[in-house]
Amino acid sequence: MGHLSYVGSGPYCYANSFAMMLGDQAPSTAIIEVATGGPFGMQLIGGKLMFFDAYGWNPELGFDAALSAIGWKSTASHGGEAGEALARLRAAATRGPVWVGPLEMGHFRHQPEMTGPIGADHFVVVLEVGDERVLMHDPHGYPYTQMPLNDFMTAWRAETIDYGRPYTMRTDFVKVAEVKDADAIRSIIPAAVRLLAMRSDEPMPPGSLGNGEAAERVAQMIEAGAGDGLREHLIYFAIRVGARRLSDTADCLALAGYHDAAAIAATQARIVGSMQYPMVTRDFASAAAALRELAPTYDRLRAALG
Repeated sequence: MGHLSYVGSGPYCYANSFAMMLGDQAPSTAIIEVATGGPFGMQLIGGKLMFFDAYGWNPELGFDAALSAIGWKSTASHGGEAGEALARLRAAATRGPVWVGPLEMGHFRHQPEMTGPIGADHFVVVLEVGDERVLMHDPHGYPYTQMPLNDFMTAWRAETIDYGRPYTMRTDFVKVAEVKDADAIRSIIPAAVRLLAMRSDEPMPPGSLGNGEAAERVAQMIEAGAGDGLREHLIYFAIRVGARRLSDTADCLALAGYHDAAAIAATQARIVGSMQYPMVTRDFASAAAALRELAPTYDRLRAALG
């Protein structure tokens, strides 16, 4: 069976938020997501927290690169005291929508079962800031939702997020160039090769692993029972976003003419997606076997792109 493009829901919060900000001139969320460089690798941070994204990468590192690749720029601001940040947000929201994040999603109590911090990053588009509530499009499935201002400010402080700076937002989105989708993807291929080679300037905690080594170590952790929240992290987030990113990567690479690399990314998507049922049903042996099948594909993808 060949590759079929995926269309559906998934945790694409920052790509969806960017697409809302760019409006009718936005490329697909697949182009935005892949242009960040995130899909090109796998990482195990500090020997504990794994993601199906590039070693040493986090979303904030990819945002300016993605905007540049698709021909846009924006103004990012961050930091300061809470009152200062709120004043900045309120002033910006009077001029138009504001891209905001990372935020701690556990404080988003309009999402069922969210009661406090869970260490999950999130991004939204703020539409209005009132005296007591914030009106926003939450791309996790909640258009025009409202959130108490105090909860929003606590989430925006992002104390429990392991990257980024408090009170970060982006405004003044301006299109500076007409860029075809295929050209946008071609422009990020050198960065993708560097990411797959794990050439990162970002300091990583002791015990961190990337790509094949990360896959093997996570396979061992799953065989040991997938404790310390690993199973939940995989079934609620990491597998879902990982498989979708890789499916979109296959589409984008094919569009840009990298057909061999696209086939490898499609294989990666199928392997990662195949882990969902075994992890939910606690068939840990099958999930671990999938990761061991995934391990050598990162070097193959780098070779195909290089």
